[in-house]
Amino acid sequence: MADEEEKGYRWETEYEKTWEALIEDDSGSLQASVDDIIQKAKKRKLLEKIGNIRLGMMRHLFLIIDMSSSMNDQDLKPTRLLSSIKLCEKFIEEYFDQNPISQLGILTTRNKRAEKLTELGGNPRRHITALQGLEERACQGEPSLQNSMELAIQTLKHMPGHASREVLVILGSLSTCDPGDIDATIKTLEELNVRCSVIGLAAEVRVCKKLCHNTQGKYNVILDETHFKDLLYQHVSPPPATSNTESSLIRMGFPHHTLNADRDREEKPSMCMCHADGKSGSQGFSNSGYFCPQCKSKYCELPIECKACGLTLVSAPHLARSYHHLFPLPSFKETPVSDLSANPKCYSCQVQITEQNVYTCESCCQLFCLDCDLFIHETLHSCPGCSSFRATQLQSQIPMIT
Repeated sequence: MADEEEKGYRWETEYEKTWEALIEDDSGSLQASVDDIIQKAKKRKLLEKIGNIRLGMMRHLFLIIDMSSSMNDQDLKPTRLLSSIKLCEKFIEEYFDQNPISQLGILTTRNKRAEKLTELGGNPRRHITALQGLEERACQGEPSLQNSMELAIQTLKHMPGHASREVLVILGSLSTCDPGDIDATIKTLEELNVRCSVIGLAAEVRVCKKLCHNTQGKYNVILDETHFKDLLYQHVSPPPATSNTESSLIRMGFPHHTLNADRDREEKPSMCMCHADGKSGSQGFSNSGYFCPQCKSKYCELPIECKACGLTLVSAPHLARSYHHLFPLPSFKETPVSDLSANPKCYSCQVQITEQNVYTCESCCQLFCLDCDLFIHETLHSCPGCSSFRATQLQSQIPMIT
């Protein structure tokens, strides 16, 4: 933190001469330099991942979106708000794809107030639909960082100690209008082990920097829309667990999506527990749902904690998909193409590799291109070469049926 303050702002230092990185080859083309820059940028994503650390896999994240008048600015096209909504839709899909047993909720702040758009839940479609509804709302007044944090605290303080509690703020304003002492709110967030991160759309704000530093979060200011997307996607992977995070065995239930339990009688719609407050009207009535194996309470989505008996309800496939966070796939070995005797072909996409380097799995010794290397580590989380080898071994052990 002190090093960053001593370094100062970028406009106070010398210009970064990024154009000097572009060097023409013998034919006068810049393509080789451009490919090298792209390759380094992509590979940096893999190098940023730190291994052998404890992760908060069961995440409870509140996404706070600034809807003050500053979000009408057009430095991001068409406006800051519409650009943020578009990127947040993709972020939510990626978040639940990589964190299937986690939950997310959305808050908004404008006119010095905070409003809860969606409760914490595991249904991405519900959040995206609510997010799309913001396009018709007007951006007014100033945001309130303190009111937003207090509203998030009301829900996060009840989350179990073994789960990760997080807040991600997308802030376009350079000011915040708070009703009280925000330092007291920041101290409460520290005590509750809530990690707060802020993505600024305009410039650095001192209170945001202090908030993120005290709660061990990240604070960044975007350069353009591409940089905005990169900063947003940094919050897809589970963060390292803090020292205050509890370690305990968790009882879980694995309900199936079935019709109402009483099969002998005529099927009648019933309300699920997540709509028992009556705020959703008739939307909570259905003939099917997830029934808690312990108390038979009904819910429309997973994961969720049963309100009746407290059992954590998850889907078995979702839990299996979270396995890669515990044992991530090792990085592939980078080898120059010039060191190989023949022109290599990517084992995954079966395309001739025209890049400067190839990437080798040290377990199965198969070669991969950069794009497939990134796809395998960021999305697939399993080496195709190793998987096909194990499948071949398994098939050879199955006796032929004639």
